[in-house]
Amino acid sequence: MPLDQTFTGRNYPPDDQYHVSREKIREFADAIGDPSPLFRDPEAARAAGHPDVIAPPTFVTLLNLPKINSIVEDPALGLDYSRMVHGDQGFHYERPVHAGDVLEISARIESIMARAGNDFINLHAEITDADGKLVCATRAQLVVRGADA
Repeated sequence: MPLDQTFTGRNYPPDDQYHVSREKIREFADAIGDPSPLFRDPEAARAAGHPDVIAPPTFVTLLNLPKINSIVEDPALGLDYSRMVHGDQGFHYERPVHAGDVLEISARIESIMARAGNDFINLHAEITDADGKLVCATRAQLVVRGADA
């Protein structure tokens, strides 16, 4: 079943806040195997000009992935999750995420198109801080393989 094209342009506002802690940053850095002191040592982070430890660039996946999942799990969209693959992902930072941030994420379906029997859905998300300032914009492309693929 093809994706419902009327979802193009649909907005998904923030539904909760994410409180960034030193511990969550350390756990994420450990999980990806990055030993950088900027992710663990507040003094090293301050010496580098940051207010506290910073998060690795892919840390925002902790917010982005649940938002993407909430979109693709909408039965009205018609997306068969078992046929979906991740086509592309990108992050554009205005500033690093750091311990003490309170973040929210909103998303929008930029486009839905069909090509060669597959559906492509392009998503854009914005992660903002407690002051409403943009921290990071993300984009993702998901590919839903057609029944004949």
